Amino acid sequence: MKAMIKLIALALLVSLVLFGCSKVNRENYDKIKVGMEYSQVINLIGEPDKCDAALGMKNCVWGNETKNITIGFVAEKVVMPTMTGL
Repeated sequence: MKAMIKLIALALLVSLVLFGCSKVNRENYDKIKVGMEYSQVINLIGEPDKCDAALGMKNCVWGNETKNITIGFVAEKVVMPTMTGL
């Protein structure tokens, strides 16, 4: 019985670490403002999962296809933040 309780507690802890600590959430998205520096965004939500750059614009994505924050940067400043599923 004690082993089962320990197993359940461990599963809950792992779930909390994997899913409860995501910085890709509506609260953090609402803090992102046009004109913010790229470094400020990194401090807020961490390193992006993917970035593409072309013609002086950088487009970065945090999260996955169903839940994400996507931000367009020009000259390392936010010009167009969007979100999906938050």
